[in-house]
Amino acid sequence: MAYYKNEPSYTHGDQAKVGILLANLGTPDAPTAKALKKYLAQFLMDRRIVEIPRLIWACILYGIILVVRPKKSAEKYASVWTAEGSPLMVNAQKQTKLLRTVLESRIASPIAVELGMSYGNPSMASAIEKLKAQHCNKILVFPLYPQYAASSTAASLDAVWKTLLRTRNVPAIRTIRNYHDHPAYIRGLANSVLEHWAVHGKPNKLIMSFHGVPKFHLMKGDPYHCECMKTGRLLGEALNLNKEEYVIAFQSRFGKQEWLKPYLASTLEDLGKAKTKRVDVICPGFSSDCLETLEEIAMEGQHIFQSHGGGEYYYIPALNGQEVWINAMSEIALENLQGWVSSEWDKAEAEKQAKLTAERAKALSEQA
Repeated sequence: MAYYKNEPSYTHGDQAKVGILLANLGTPDAPTAKALKKYLAQFLMDRRIVEIPRLIWACILYGIILVVRPKKSAEKYASVWTAEGSPLMVNAQKQTKLLRTVLESRIASPIAVELGMSYGNPSMASAIEKLKAQHCNKILVFPLYPQYAASSTAASLDAVWKTLLRTRNVPAIRTIRNYHDHPAYIRGLANSVLEHWAVHGKPNKLIMSFHGVPKFHLMKGDPYHCECMKTGRLLGEALNLNKEEYVIAFQSRFGKQEWLKPYLASTLEDLGKAKTKRVDVICPGFSSDCLETLEEIAMEGQHIFQSHGGGEYYYIPALNGQEVWINAMSEIALENLQGWVSSEWDKAEAEKQAKLTAERAKALSEQA
């Protein structure tokens, strides 16, 4: 088998495009133990996700975790699965279509937008293949993680580089590292909260909960914790909240080692025991709702809070396909596409030049 992947067909004069690769974590193909086992094996064997020595971790993963966890995880996925499929996939696909539509209305030059996942389908490799098939010789990688983390943003970039290692005709690549403090992103979050409050009123406490990572990531130089804290501070300022009206927490702790604190579960317990009348929870690190937000936060979080004496509990949905978020995405993308796209591109002139290129190539081949 050839090491390099086959290149898409090309004819002199084909119009080159600029591509945007929206990169997200991934999701199993179905809410079944079989699908979860396949997905978790790929996800949990990534060194970006688990940094335990490979031989030791492989024994734990294949000897214990993949024997026990797939069935339990499948049950959780089944509780949030929709008729259209996985919530994360459904939302991410909608974002892809909406962003493509908005960008096509804002720039004249040809552009393509595809979705790729670090784990599962559609893979990052398949997304890059689709972009190359559309003659994209420039690609902007847009990770759907506002805050940079080695276990999320860097993992998605790893998947891109692995694909390009086996690509003969490598396109120009730009990457977006983070946008945790981008005004458009903060504006989108604030708008989402204010719309929720307009219907339900204001809570006693707003909890901004981010996905947790082991504390040693921070100690070894990962900026994720700092970027989460800045996002929280900027959102609080945008909502005109004082420091007593909101709290930043971290969810999804796994294993016995210390993770970033405060833990969401402990925070909800304390607020429940204090007989807090109402809390709202938002997850600013997620552009799309998924198992973690819909099951762990919306369901388990509510149970923890109310079982310890708390009152009303609301989960504020992720930005998903909200117009303010799609516009923010386009703004962030266009800032990173400067020099690659144009609002003054002339289709007729481009077609004329493409025709001339094809004629020159034909003439040269006839002379050869």
